[in-house]
Amino acid sequence: MLYPMVASIYFSFCDYSVLQSALFIGLENYIELFGDKVFRVSLGNTLFYAFFALGLGLVVSIGEALLLNMKVKGMAFHRTIIFLPSLVPVVALSVLWMWIFNGESGLLNAILEGVGLPAPNWLGSEDWAMPALILMSLWGIGHPVVIYLAGLQDIPRELYEAAEIDGAGSWDRFWNVTLPMLTPVVYFNVVMGIIGTFQVFAQPYIMTQGGPGRATYFYALALYDYAFMDLRMGYASAMAWILFIIILGLTLLATRVSQKWVQYDR
Repeated sequence: MLYPMVASIYFSFCDYSVLQSALFIGLENYIELFGDKVFRVSLGNTLFYAFFALGLGLVVSIGEALLLNMKVKGMAFHRTIIFLPSLVPVVALSVLWMWIFNGESGLLNAILEGVGLPAPNWLGSEDWAMPALILMSLWGIGHPVVIYLAGLQDIPRELYEAAEIDGAGSWDRFWNVTLPMLTPVVYFNVVMGIIGTFQVFAQPYIMTQGGPGRATYFYALALYDYAFMDLRMGYASAMAWILFIIILGLTLLATRVSQKWVQYDR
């Protein structure tokens, strides 16, 4: 892995098309990037997707973990059902959701029409394509749900008993016991989510090809097009390192902020 990393740093300062020798051009790739409209659009789309997909996934995964932590009949079956979708290969998953989001005969629109709600052209509309991909991201939250569930089961029962003795209700126990004790797991999943959402590629590549009107043109998709379609490997290498810096910066920010809200004491 070391050679490709070092080589990509060098090539990011070069005019390199793979077919010809690299020509050193200094910072020209980086300067051009910040004036590139496609770069700005792809970065904006990725930031928008990461913010909403990560936030919505965080709330839903914690909620599902709380439900799966309840002692009811058949819980092992329910846990398996929640986790199974995350094992589906991404290509098969994307094809499945293309059928679900079909504007004319899709399952989702059939349900919406059945209850009298408008049925949009999900993947064919600039307004609905991004929400569709964000909604689809909830399908693969099985892994964080399992991690949250492990964190919930690791919380000492004595803390809940003490809270009940003090007269705390269900919401008070969640807010003052469950959530603080779960913060290390939340922090871990947030960091992993940042890394994953900023590198999303296969779903928009298969489902929308970045359209319509570049509404779902993500950063990784733009990087791929520059590298392998336009053969601007040096330019794409510069994009890759900017992405690395963005992810590193957000990870360091999350780590810095976590010192104020993550509780490791049990």
